[in-house]
Amino acid sequence: MFKFGVDTFIWTEDFSENDLDLIDKAKKLGFKVLDIAIANPEKFPTEKVRNRVDKVGIEVVTSTTLNKNTNIINPDASVRKKGVETLKKLVDINIAIGSTLLGGVNYAAWGYLTGCPRVEDEWQWSLESMREICQYAADNSGLIIAVEPVNRFETHFLNIAKDAVAYCKNVGIGNIKVHLDSFHMIREELSFKDAVKVCGKKYLGYIHVCESNRGIPGTGLVPWKEFFSVLKAINYDGFLVIESFDPCFKELNRLCAIWRKFAETGEELAVKGLKNLKEIERNIV
Repeated sequence: MFKFGVDTFIWTEDFSENDLDLIDKAKKLGFKVLDIAIANPEKFPTEKVRNRVDKVGIEVVTSTTLNKNTNIINPDASVRKKGVETLKKLVDINIAIGSTLLGGVNYAAWGYLTGCPRVEDEWQWSLESMREICQYAADNSGLIIAVEPVNRFETHFLNIAKDAVAYCKNVGIGNIKVHLDSFHMIREELSFKDAVKVCGKKYLGYIHVCESNRGIPGTGLVPWKEFFSVLKAINYDGFLVIESFDPCFKELNRLCAIWRKFAETGEELAVKGLKNLKEIERNIV
């Protein structure tokens, strides 16, 4: 059976000490894993999160995004250096809270667009930084670093699974994987089946199960039966996590263009989505 989870973005765009109860809530709602989205690593309540995770008994992973000040494809080497330092800090946080994976847009600044296709210098700058991060993680833990290809409006760097796999191969360290997200896949991939197969079990490390409009999973255009069937065919045993955002958020809404509600609350969206996705899984032969 698939291991379904939920992202803290369902409730908050900046996880803080005030959000520790979400760890309990995710477990009570029936989720197997909580993806803690880390917006501000310097302010993250690491020790308190670890204590609560241990008390509740739920698996955790994290996701993050780089920004203009930590962009590892920026031509300015000092900005890239700051990005490496930030990602190392995130690796340390993950190790400390018992997380097994750090996903997200961690290979370039989220929302950074040059107006041109990706160039070779950007590719090499990102690879150089990512090799350092992956080696740092490997030397200190079993943490997986998973890179998330996202749609063309959010990055020009990685949009499809094929390029993400090439990136992982070029990094060349065994703890780097691909983080697929069905919201982005339906915009950029020609086939869910082919996207999963190009990753295969070797490179597919993590999945966000999001609807085509970021609404309740199972109510839109994502071909869930095709998606789940091929995941079973490659024996994918990682997490499938529901992610969406509330229109009351500020920074996230600007970047994700969320202007209307898809449920009364983010929690309702997640709970109904979990029910739908479990039903779809049950109906796969």
